[in-house]
Amino acid sequence: MNIFQNSNVLITGGLGFIGSNLARRLIKIGANVTLVDSLIPTYGGNLFNISDISGKVNINICDVRDPYAMAYLIKDKDFLFNLAGQTSHLDSMSSPHIDLEINASAQLSILEACRKINPIIKIVFASTRQIYGKPDYLPVDEKHPIRPVDVNGINKLAGEWYHLLYNNIYGIRACALRLTNTYGPGMRVKDARQTFLGIWIRSLLEGKPIKIFGDGLQLRDFNYVDDCVDAMLLAGAENEANGKVFNLGSTEVITLTDLAKLLIDLGYGGTYEFVPFPSERKVIDIGNYYSDFSLIKKELTWAPKVDLCEGLLKTLSYYHANKENYWNDFD
Repeated sequence: MNIFQNSNVLITGGLGFIGSNLARRLIKIGANVTLVDSLIPTYGGNLFNISDISGKVNINICDVRDPYAMAYLIKDKDFLFNLAGQTSHLDSMSSPHIDLEINASAQLSILEACRKINPIIKIVFASTRQIYGKPDYLPVDEKHPIRPVDVNGINKLAGEWYHLLYNNIYGIRACALRLTNTYGPGMRVKDARQTFLGIWIRSLLEGKPIKIFGDGLQLRDFNYVDDCVDAMLLAGAENEANGKVFNLGSTEVITLTDLAKLLIDLGYGGTYEFVPFPSERKVIDIGNYYSDFSLIKKELTWAPKVDLCEGLLKTLSYYHANKENYWNDFD
């Protein structure tokens, strides 16, 4: 990771979950880090996420939809970790044009700024497993058909393909990581806009039952945030990644019911209950999903290191100690 030492790094969505954890790692390596975040309340940015490194990073509160601000911020950067996005699948259906602006149009503006002002920058784009839709087979590899089931998936796909196009046509080094369920300290726990696991953890720590939609037999895989950060750094450092997309994933595949049981067994108590799928969620649910991540393992030597039990325990411990910084305004 010496390539990042003394480099200038821009992280969009830098006050959010993954962005703040990535910033922390880059600071340790010796990078000069600038964080961009809109701090729009529904999007997950939280200044407490960087409370331990706030004096070591540059912070710019602006929206990635502002092309002039982004052009200014991009001009002297060596790396761009492009993580800002609208992540809620339900919000994308109720406010599709906002999702389009953030996840597609703003991405095109960012790439145009790179083309005109800083064509030697390296970009890592955070994409999502959601673009695959309902799997035809499991585990899902990068060759699986792409059939998004919601507006968010379509717009994230457009953002991803803009990055690949600018890599292939203009030589702007870019790649994309299709993230699966990422969890850990700093994730949004106020609601399920970012991940259902966040609201599960909040419910457990508040002594409320974990609500499992449907029969609880849905299969999922998960990545602890440190493993996700590892993948992003490898993708940023290695030119082998340029112009490619990679799935992240895990060898640990678990049903939602077993996941709830595992959480409850980690020492904080709790219960779970089955509830019917809300109609607006049922129509965009993708059923069982877990990834084949053999491509990134082969080409970038990435594999997850933190097992699910260890990661969940770290996450629960973090929110038990810091919950007032993540959900007091909803009490």
